[in-house]
Amino acid sequence: MPSSERSDAASVEALEPFTAEVRDDGVAILTIDRPDKQNAMSVAFFENLEPQLDIFDADDRVRVVIITGAGEEAFSAGGDIESFLIMDDVASYRRRLKLVFDAFHAVERCEVPVIAAVNGVAYGGGTELSLAADLVIASDRAKFAFREPVMGLMPGYGVVRGPAVIGPQWTRYLALSANPIDGATAERIGLALRCVPHEQLMDTAIEVAAGIARRAPLSVRMGKAFINRTQGAPGLAESIEATALLFTTQDHKNAAQAFLDKERPTFEGR
Repeated sequence: MPSSERSDAASVEALEPFTAEVRDDGVAILTIDRPDKQNAMSVAFFENLEPQLDIFDADDRVRVVIITGAGEEAFSAGGDIESFLIMDDVASYRRRLKLVFDAFHAVERCEVPVIAAVNGVAYGGGTELSLAADLVIASDRAKFAFREPVMGLMPGYGVVRGPAVIGPQWTRYLALSANPIDGATAERIGLALRCVPHEQLMDTAIEVAAGIARRAPLSVRMGKAFINRTQGAPGLAESIEATALLFTTQDHKNAAQAFLDKERPTFEGR
């Protein structure tokens, strides 16, 4: 659908750090609006993603939600490192990680389909958000990666959800190497439905979303619910515990400080 033919859109209640609009074809667009931080996921992001999706679920106009990132560089560079540095014990990290996991799980539980339009860097939580989405459309500028091993951590949500979406081999590669893959590779391994030229990304995502929005809404909602019915809690609780422990290690502390100092981290295995 060419940009000139897009439907009119109306703004809708948006919680920090999002902007939101609902188009007259039933497609809602939710934008992570922190371009100066590469749309890094703040505490407000994790606290407000589920309530924001609830706003869409309660709006009879909304048939499909597209999530994307503001600006031209990033979908989301992942969790905001500085927001995690203020904690120093397992209990605190456990509470924060439960909030994080609940936010991603809310995407799966959202009654209407959620499409991730990945417009650039999708590192850490950005890739995990993509795994939670029902469909992913990737720009040819997209980069997906689990960067957690660079920080002495593991992608807690990604290691649980990844095998069902991209299989064990690719989950292992991404989770253990921290190396990025491009949009074309994401399409090939099943992380993305399509990889398209960057300038066609939103038009393509809207075209796919509008096609779904034209179908019987109860059928679509029921279909999503049945497909996702096995995407419950198994494995998530154990992953929260393991990741919370990693946050307290010296390796993570060294890596976090190196990140802030823009230096290469040194890992000691403790």
